[in-house]
Amino acid sequence: MITQLLLGSALICMTLIVEVVFIGIASAALTRMGSWLTAGHQAIKFMITLLAVVLWMLAAISIGVWIWAGAFVVLDQFQHMEEALYFAAVSITTLGYGDLVLEADWRILSGLIAANGLVLFSLATAFFIEFMRQLREAQQGNPT
Repeated sequence: MITQLLLGSALICMTLIVEVVFIGIASAALTRMGSWLTAGHQAIKFMITLLAVVLWMLAAISIGVWIWAGAFVVLDQFQHMEEALYFAAVSITTLGYGDLVLEADWRILSGLIAANGLVLFSLATAFFIEFMRQLREAQQGNPT
């Protein structure tokens, strides 16, 4: 049990580092683009930038899925990467169909990946909301 908790905690830390790095890069890029985003066709720029941010954060979460899937393959829980990716994706989204399950020796990881997904999606959502709030505020302060 301790091994599962330690490994799960390490995987959670890895995925959080990825997400925080992605948020940091996005934040720096958006800051650099500030004057461009608030000038000209603001509505179009808002939509394009929102789409880019959503895809960027989805990429961060996808890397998290790959990290977990890789761990499941290394732990010999699944013979094929496709199965590991499927299990990781449905578990990290907390959907958890139950058609694939981990062996009893590793089943605590199922709960940890679900908790990890809650945190990753919460961080992404908080970033989206703050991004939209700040951009709308900046655009309203700079009408064209």
